[in-house]
Amino acid sequence: MAKYLLLKHYRGAPASVNDVPMDQWTPAELTAHVQYMQDFAARLEASGEYVDSQALAPQGTFVRAGDDGTPITDGPFAETKDLIAGWMVIDVETYERALELAAELSLAPGADGKPVREWLELRPFYGAAPTVTE
Repeated sequence: MAKYLLLKHYRGAPASVNDVPMDQWTPAELTAHVQYMQDFAARLEASGEYVDSQALAPQGTFVRAGDDGTPITDGPFAETKDLIAGWMVIDVETYERALELAAELSLAPGADGKPVREWLELRPFYGAAPTVTE
C-alpha cells in the first residue's frame, strides 16, 4: 500500500469546471458538498483506504525562526496562490487507484448542485531512500 495526499486548493490550481467560488454558494449547496466529502471518506474508511482528512481555513501565517530562535511571522498572505483548502490522506494499492479516487473526489457538488470537477493535487508520501547496491 502507498499513501497519497489529495490537496484541495482555494486557488492556484487551474479553474474547475463549475468555478463558482464557495463563498457564493447557498447554504444547501455547501451542505451537499460537505456531505459528499463525508460520504466519500466513510466509504474509503470501510474499504481500508482512508487515513485522515481535514478542511482548512483560508487564513494563514508564514513563520520562521529568528537568529535567537524566537518565531518571526510575516503574514497572513491571503494573496498567495498556494492556499490549501483541505486535504485527504489515502492508502491505496496502486497509483492508478489514487488517480481514480482523486477524480471521484473532484466530482463533489457545488453551485446549482453540479459537480465542481475541481483540480486536486495528488502527491505521494516520500518513501524510504532507495538502497544503492554495487
